[in-house]
Amino acid sequence: MKKPSVGIIFLTVFIDLVGFGMVIPLLPIYAKIFHATGWELGAIAAAFSFMQFIFGPILGRLSDRIGRRPVLLLSTAGAAISYLVFAYGSSLQGNAALAVIFFSRAFAGLCGANITVAQAYIADITPPADRSRKMGLIGMAFGLGFIFGPAIASQSRQLLGMAGPGLVAAALCAANFLLAFFILPESWQPSSEHVAQRPHLDQWLHTMKRSKVGLLIAVFFLATFCFTCFEVTLALLVFQKFQVDPVSPRGVRLVTNLFIYAGLIGALVQGGLTGRLVKMMGESKLIAVSMFLVAFSLGPMPFANNWPLLLVLLAVLAIGSSLTRPPVFGMISNLTPPNEQGVTIGVAQSAGSLARIAGPMFSALLFSVSPPLPYLICAAVSFLTGILVWQRLSHVSPAVAVGMPKAEV
Repeated sequence: MKKPSVGIIFLTVFIDLVGFGMVIPLLPIYAKIFHATGWELGAIAAAFSFMQFIFGPILGRLSDRIGRRPVLLLSTAGAAISYLVFAYGSSLQGNAALAVIFFSRAFAGLCGANITVAQAYIADITPPADRSRKMGLIGMAFGLGFIFGPAIASQSRQLLGMAGPGLVAAALCAANFLLAFFILPESWQPSSEHVAQRPHLDQWLHTMKRSKVGLLIAVFFLATFCFTCFEVTLALLVFQKFQVDPVSPRGVRLVTNLFIYAGLIGALVQGGLTGRLVKMMGESKLIAVSMFLVAFSLGPMPFANNWPLLLVLLAVLAIGSSLTRPPVFGMISNLTPPNEQGVTIGVAQSAGSLARIAGPMFSALLFSVSPPLPYLICAAVSFLTGILVWQRLSHVSPAVAVGMPKAEV
């Protein structure tokens, strides 16, 4: 039997996120070309996250029942089809193009819920004490995918036209499917202890009732919410503070480079620093410190009047936000029975998707009222979340932290 490999899961998530990163920067451009209204653009952008919100727990529960490999293979093949549909929609005109693109993003979101299964796979093959470090590799794949995706999209659009990014993303997902089909073994043999079949809301309530797991999921929601507020408003803030023309090539290049800068720092931290810090501090204290770093960077960011200060604050934000996800999911995994890994991680990812729907609407509205407002509110939320984690989770015993029996959960 082939040995399960973290490296193959890393490549699977990376290629998935390259495809996602290729499409996201194009949506506003395509919306302008196809004369989309504001609500139509919002619906297309939210379709992916909404479907992840719905299907994260469903795919996770399915992988608990039938194994991780078939769910990963099916979702990866579906992702390739979704990008072919996106390429087809890009070749149409007007409302027909918008309708097809909307459908493709919704279908891609359903398939993209397989990040839940990828994290459950990591939990299956990793000792409890090492899970936070290995979960950091998933975060690193996220960051690198978002870095390489826009660059590949730009080149493919120049070479192959409007349908180019969709075709290249489909080819990458197809290659990902073939790689997983021939190399990726199964990591989880379902036992007779099947997870109870629950409707979406019932599953949420069941998971959130477990106090420590519920708190960690809430922390992930708030951390994702605050970070998406930054993602949506950074370009607007830079254009305003530094008098940059938003439609000029320099303006687009400048904002892209800022995201690449933050993404590289985050990927490096998740790939190399997370494991060492977990050993030094423990998961719960590291989560609290990460939220404090996010607060201390977001608060002063709208008042940064020079580039060196802005770059320092972006670096601190990238470090703080990248240190949240791995220990959160490491603790969730260690506090969850083996036969419920997929569905519990699915609920957590579903909470992150919900934050990615609510965060952009919240931040865009407040930014139009007062640009510093979303940053100051999110800084306060991050700081209070850090205090809550420090008070409620810092006493978790070493036995619980490495997956020993735990009565409370």
